[in-house]
Amino acid sequence: MTLIGQRITVLGAGVAGLAVARALALRGAAVTVLEQADAIREVGAGLQVSPNGGRVLRALGLSAALEQCATRAVAIELKDGFTDDRVLRLDLAALRPDHGYHFVHRADLIALLAEGAQAAGVDIRLLQKVTSVHLDGARPVIQTLDGPHETGLLIGADGLHSATRAALNAAAKPFFTGQVAWRALIPCDANAPAVAEVHMGPGRHLVSYPLRHGTLRNIVAVEERSRWAEESWTLRDDPVDLRLAFAGFSPRVRDWLDRIEDVWLWGLFRHPVAPVWQRALRAGGVAILGDAAHPTLPFLAQGASLALEDAWVLAASLGAHDTLAAGLAAYQATRAARAGRVVAAANGNARAYHLRGLPRVVGHAGLRIGARLAPGLALRRFDWLYDHDVTAQG
Repeated sequence: MTLIGQRITVLGAGVAGLAVARALALRGAAVTVLEQADAIREVGAGLQVSPNGGRVLRALGLSAALEQCATRAVAIELKDGFTDDRVLRLDLAALRPDHGYHFVHRADLIALLAEGAQAAGVDIRLLQKVTSVHLDGARPVIQTLDGPHETGLLIGADGLHSATRAALNAAAKPFFTGQVAWRALIPCDANAPAVAEVHMGPGRHLVSYPLRHGTLRNIVAVEERSRWAEESWTLRDDPVDLRLAFAGFSPRVRDWLDRIEDVWLWGLFRHPVAPVWQRALRAGGVAILGDAAHPTLPFLAQGASLALEDAWVLAASLGAHDTLAAGLAAYQATRAARAGRVVAAANGNARAYHLRGLPRVVGHAGLRIGARLAPGLALRRFDWLYDHDVTAQG
């Protein structure tokens, strides 16, 4: 169907919402984004855009903006948290250089996507608090604090607690994984290598990499614990708690933690992939993407890239099919298995990082031996992830 002139409403001005808004607007749609905040901003710290996500930004005409604000990564290193010894290095230079792997501050990615959406003609409306979505009529109805609003095509990019997902699916209760994560930023040595370091210990690990061309260091630390923590990005914690959790780690890691002044804590919950991502109505339709469709744990660093993939495929599917119903169905058919595989792989990484006792010794030794006998094999195991190109289909 032609998207020229089609009126589309997107809920949420995060990575998924802004990316799909630009993708649709570039195809001629009249897109409105409703955002509950009073400004386009993003809490959080760093994130990683791997080549599969970078291809979408390139197809959206935003790769130059990404290069300006992001740090191009050279490697991912797994390290023994106690000794700082390298266990395994994934040399990202082996990836095709035109695709790249980037570290970027979440706020910078949001800013470039917002600018890109507005440049394409997207209308971003702030202070739009959506309380519910209703799909029992001919068109979707969005209930806001100002009252109900009917729309033709509704796209829910409204995150973990998505009202759009709730309208499409029966309630699903996420469960606490028994893990919490801290996030923080500290000043960084400008000469620090562009390497994502994963410092592994029994029941915990810490990830760190430079941001903003080496001026900041991003830190995300995960600990297994039985005490529940809120699933929120905005819950502050005492830096002392983080230091105590990683007190046995190497002096280098402890030095980073000693420099933290502000730290946020959130509980890690496992959410099922939504069974239903879309529905065609008599005179409209609805779809969800990103965290609204498939929340993923952070252990594969794919949240942003999956959202970008979704955005491209949804816009392309709508444009490639004769009817809205066919385009929506093709979108879910194309994305569901891919998202499920990534979510499952992220779940598996959590276990691998936190090995204890003999399994830890054997596992680390196996990684070291494998790297010596077959250099590059470990990275090739991720070909299915990083080589995926959703833009190749249009």
